[in-house]
Amino acid sequence: MISEIRNTDLWEKGRLKIDWVRRHMPLLNGLEKEFIGERPFEGLKIALSVHLEAKTAYLCEVLAAGGAEMYVTGSNPLSTQDDIAAALVHEGLNVFAWYGATPADYKRHIRKVLEAGPNIIIDDGGDLVSLMHSDFRHLIPDVIGGCEETTTGILRLQSMNRAGTLLFPMMLVNNADCKHLFDNRYGTGQSVWTGINRTTNLIVAGKTVVVAGYGWCGKGVAMRAKGQGAKVIVTEVDPIRAMEAMMDGFRVMKMSQAASEGDVFVTVTGCKGVITGDDFLKMKDGAICCNAGHFDVEVDVAALRQMAVDSGTARENITGYRLGNGNTVYILAEGRLVNLAAGDGHPAEIMDMSFAIQALSARYLVQNRNTLRRSPGNMVNEVPESIDREVARRELAVWGCEIDVLTPEQHRYLYGE
Repeated sequence: MISEIRNTDLWEKGRLKIDWVRRHMPLLNGLEKEFIGERPFEGLKIALSVHLEAKTAYLCEVLAAGGAEMYVTGSNPLSTQDDIAAALVHEGLNVFAWYGATPADYKRHIRKVLEAGPNIIIDDGGDLVSLMHSDFRHLIPDVIGGCEETTTGILRLQSMNRAGTLLFPMMLVNNADCKHLFDNRYGTGQSVWTGINRTTNLIVAGKTVVVAGYGWCGKGVAMRAKGQGAKVIVTEVDPIRAMEAMMDGFRVMKMSQAASEGDVFVTVTGCKGVITGDDFLKMKDGAICCNAGHFDVEVDVAALRQMAVDSGTARENITGYRLGNGNTVYILAEGRLVNLAAGDGHPAEIMDMSFAIQALSARYLVQNRNTLRRSPGNMVNEVPESIDREVARRELAVWGCEIDVLTPEQHRYLYGE
């Protein structure tokens, strides 16, 4: 199978990026050495659809070191880096992705990795799993299982599972503590603001930032905005999360109220239609909107285009839309993931933990292929606590941090054993 990428000559630039993050991903360094010795994926094909940048590339190389035949694509048309794709092809991996893919390109590339007949699927948002169940059902008997990286993807999997239509086991990687507690909160919090700051080159201090959604990602975005001196408003649909936001010191209100107050809006909900046409009409002249949820449906850019009397590029990755009331609303990165479409994504050290969970979960699938549940409505699996704790122990060791251990008496007191 011939890879589909933009330019193979870019591989050296991509190699530099991968080698840089590799220096800062000690957990994957350790797993790479283990996998070279164990070869847990020998003879197996892995299809992977994750934002195709340097950290993801290193995960692919670690899985390949374990014997996997890798078939790689991106999970967002604007997050693929062409030099990274070239570097992976130079290393002998099969890659089907390029920056700025059209919807037709994007679907074709996903189809290409599935046509290989994968045994393991590593997904980010659920597109691979969804297409496998619709167009490649004949290949499902060869699938051992898969791993899902995101909240959005897990919601799709759980919906399929409830309906009894999910036909192979999936590991809910995003639910692992060493993933969502750190990746979603600290990774998203930092990378979203890195994307906004470098794209706009504007100050955050003194501005009013509206964060839509107060899950772990929203908490991180709000915390970082506050740390940069912003006044933060949170919008929510969950009353408990709204209470959390209030007790964390933020104002909470409906988006219809917040729309007229915000200078910068960040959606982080995993839902659709969070900022709508009515909200745009209430916004200040110069308001900036961006999205940090997986799909580009949270900010209704299509409605904004229809409403606008004029539009144009204001700066790289910034489009301005002038409305009939004379105000201009700016959209970053076409409403796609701002931290990846207008940045390099999460810091390497954060993705080191997340991708260590991914790699160990993939190995777990192989090691337990004969005992995993395979009955309708019973196909989703939490990451075992043993994997979560192993990643935490390894990370603490990297930091040179030692913690206490329960004495036998303490263990009996707590657990009665």
